[in-house]
Amino acid sequence: MATYESNWERIYSENPDYRSWYPWSEIVSFVFRNAPKNRERKQISILEIGCGTGNNLWFAAREGFRVAGIDISKTAIDFAKGRFAKEGLAGDFRVGDFSKLPFSDGSFDLAFDRGSLSMTNRQGAVDCVAEIRRVIKSGGLFQCGPFSDRDSSFYRSPDDDGLVRDIKVGTILCEQASFYGLQDMRNLFSRGWIFDSLQHIDETDFLSPERVSHSRWLAVLRAV
Repeated sequence: MATYESNWERIYSENPDYRSWYPWSEIVSFVFRNAPKNRERKQISILEIGCGTGNNLWFAAREGFRVAGIDISKTAIDFAKGRFAKEGLAGDFRVGDFSKLPFSDGSFDLAFDRGSLSMTNRQGAVDCVAEIRRVIKSGGLFQCGPFSDRDSSFYRSPDDDGLVRDIKVGTILCEQASFYGLQDMRNLFSRGWIFDSLQHIDETDFLSPERVSHSRWLAVLRAV
């Protein structure tokens, strides 16, 4: 698990209120827009990279899809398992490094990630993307949202491994993060993928004197 920030287990274990209960709207839209329409939902498999406490997969499982998730935090995974068990939902939750996915080749129709690719160094992201391509079916779709290099937290040049460490400014205050430009995105998905869509999302706080901006990509990739 060396390619990923170890801080996440501490965050989840030391902060009982650090829990997400409901799905993000862009995940809901992605699933409903792209889930195959010619098969029953129980036959459609969905994977989340960096699933945290399982809020996005909770929604998908309630809608009848088969779901699996992986996260580096055991506390987060235990919470997801407990919530699913309490509500009688099925889900395959694993603790592990995203660059070594514990799933079989071609297991999933859809996959998504809300920022985990930005929580590792560039080689870790390359390995993760290759693993996602391995476990997703040909023609399957992957949605991700890495941080953009236009974000206010990208305030200095990254280290040699592509990470900016000990971030103290902007909206992404964490131990480490990677930020991506347009060419970086193209390079990351140059093998085994084609872009179905690529959006740049910039949210600027105009009530802040610093005009702090949170900027990210929202990409949908098709496995080829």
